[in-house]
Amino acid sequence: MAGEFLSWVITIVAAVLIAMFLNRFVLINAEIPSGSMENTIMTGDKLIGFRWSYLFSGPERGDIIIFKFPDDESQNYVKRVIGCPGDTVKIEGGKVYVNGELLEEDYLKETWTVATGPYTFEVPEDSYFVMGDNRNNSYDGRYWTNTYVKKSKILGKAIFRYWPLKNFKILN
Repeated sequence: MAGEFLSWVITIVAAVLIAMFLNRFVLINAEIPSGSMENTIMTGDKLIGFRWSYLFSGPERGDIIIFKFPDDESQNYVKRVIGCPGDTVKIEGGKVYVNGELLEEDYLKETWTVATGPYTFEVPEDSYFVMGDNRNNSYDGRYWTNTYVKKSKILGKAIFRYWPLKNFKILN
């Protein structure tokens, strides 16, 4: 009886330690507090990100990332990568151009009418320019004091939405 109880205790402690390790070093959980990424990700959705996605390389344009907000690192944000290190991002007439090429953005669901430009952003080395998918209602790099997200402040790549369950979806 005591041996069986001890076996259960060891199993539970091991499971808790594994979960803590995964949560701290492998995965990151994020809850979406606003509509800035609609319709890709909705207010109240919960995501899982993979912390090791950018261990050996940086994010690619179009990746959805979880990162420390450059103007207040106590907050985590979720946005889409638009500009990579060395890119010139130009916003004009509600269109985004990267290095002179129009960026195809099939994920945008509505006509963009707010802060449509003209703006030009020169993305520094080791940094990224990010925007929300809901361009009319997104507090993103267009408005921040610290416009760019440093690679060292990226916590992970959003890989799937798990809540609400009926909207489970692989991202990116």
